Amino acid sequence: MTQKLVIIGNGMAPGRMLENLFETAPGLYDVTIFNAEPRVNYDRIMLSPVLSGEKSYEDIVIHNDEWYAANNVTLHKGAKVTGIDRDRKTVTSENGITASYDRLVIATGSLPFIIPVPGHQLPGVLAYRDLDDVTKMLEIAEGKGRAIVIGAGLLGLEAAYGLKRQGMDVTVIHLMPTIMERQLDPAAAYLLEKALNERGIDIITKANTKCILGEEKVEGIELEDGRVIKGDMVVMAVGIRPASGLAKEAGIAVNRGIVVDDGMMTSDASIYALGECAEHRGLCYGLVAPLYESARVLADRLCGGSAEYHGSVTNTKLKVTGINLFSAGDFAEGDDREEIVLRDATAGVYKRLILKENRIIGAVLYGETADGSWFFDLMKKSTDISAMRETLIFGQAYQGGSPLDPMAAVAALPDDAEICGCNGVCKGKITSAITSKGLASLDDVRAHTKASASCGNCTGLVEQLMTLTLGDSYNPAAVQPMCKCTDLGHDDVRRLIKAKGLKTIPAVMQELEWKTSCGCAKCRPALNYYLVCDFPDEYADDYQSRYINERVHANIQKDGTYSVVPRMWGGVTSSSELRAIADVVDKFEIPMVKVTGGQR
Repeated sequence: MTQKLVIIGNGMAPGRMLENLFETAPGLYDVTIFNAEPRVNYDRIMLSPVLSGEKSYEDIVIHNDEWYAANNVTLHKGAKVTGIDRDRKTVTSENGITASYDRLVIATGSLPFIIPVPGHQLPGVLAYRDLDDVTKMLEIAEGKGRAIVIGAGLLGLEAAYGLKRQGMDVTVIHLMPTIMERQLDPAAAYLLEKALNERGIDIITKANTKCILGEEKVEGIELEDGRVIKGDMVVMAVGIRPASGLAKEAGIAVNRGIVVDDGMMTSDASIYALGECAEHRGLCYGLVAPLYESARVLADRLCGGSAEYHGSVTNTKLKVTGINLFSAGDFAEGDDREEIVLRDATAGVYKRLILKENRIIGAVLYGETADGSWFFDLMKKSTDISAMRETLIFGQAYQGGSPLDPMAAVAALPDDAEICGCNGVCKGKITSAITSKGLASLDDVRAHTKASASCGNCTGLVEQLMTLTLGDSYNPAAVQPMCKCTDLGHDDVRRLIKAKGLKTIPAVMQELEWKTSCGCAKCRPALNYYLVCDFPDEYADDYQSRYINERVHANIQKDGTYSVVPRMWGGVTSSSELRAIADVVDKFEIPMVKVTGGQR
């Protein structure tokens, strides 16, 4: 008989756990997920590029509705669980849905810490944890103005960069003397602060917030030293705490987080905890790599295996375009430690390795981070580096006293060397997937292994592995066609439109030998855009193509129709707007209506 698996939470950790579970034992469980957010699983570590405008929500979706349907997963969106009945083995959501379980996984994540200073409840005071937070930031950013970010940690700086990209003036307030003090030493922090200043972000360190100013909304903040900073938004990025309240109310053992053993089991043998809400050996992890490692262990346990999670060594990368930063391990000073430092002021490069008993225990790289994965692998394996002590700081390619071919350095990496830290993908998984599945492009590798599919910092390494594995048959410079209708890439199409003086979509398709009669939803909007740009006075805008291009305002269905989410600006509407929506619903017999104040 199929067992019932219920999951509370739909974040990245339970998503990866399900991928591993379905790969190993499809059909073993009848899976039900309760998600407090009204959407599918998405890549939270990519919220920063969404905030900066470099990616859209659609770009960061991990599992779409079709994935849940294909795997027979029941997903309850917008269904926050409010109670666990351990005696009856049921969970109940605040909207009245009850589900029974044989095995339960609690993956409730974490809660942002909001400093309880006067004014912290004003509209415009935001956390930075999920897509709803990003949507609210983008709405306020439409009016430009100034954003104040409290906290110069990883999330705080990424929020500051994103809001700056949206056209806001940004000031970052930080309590400590240097930024990202948990991940960087003072030298690297200085370089990072300098780079952020050059991007127009003001940073004030050794500053404590006294209160948030405003009557009906945020108007600024006042610091303890009396300084006042005007602003239209305050983003608090000062830390998180495990969301363990639900488990505690159910009588499950909770310390800082939900206490789990090496199999991710809680004090109740039928209940497991996974992700940021879990506490393993006294530690709670907030980075994705350890969450994926524990997800693999839990998937194995749910299949009847005996895998164990022994904790993780973590590393940090900042997702700010143009800034290369890598940090891992312990970089504090001590009498029993040595350090190797390389500085290149002209190139803006700083590297520091911390050694103890001829083993790397910490690394900070700024400006040049290509060897981060190699240093991290040496650190995780506690490798004795005595033989390469003199050239260690120059990286893997310089071992042996002189520079080697970088490809040889990548080839020398062991199969278990981590390539993609965001998704926990090792070298062996990538190369075996390339060989066994016949992968020939970077997009193929991303789709099958998830390597390079998140922040993209490992893209160079992945392409080197593809070159090593495929040899001359791999050409990373090969042009990707703009769609299935043509073999030409976007650059070639744009160049030929200008060179041939093509001023209509039919002319482009005929002269450039399109494979279809009238194009598709990918090429028509692109052609329409190129023609409008090149011949604004002669080309008649194709509104049909423009409508296709604006399909992000709706979700296209397989039959060519669209589901539309009407936006009510600021949550404010009128009887005439509601009546118009009702008329459309009646006319087309629409089974469900959703409204949102969020940006569409």
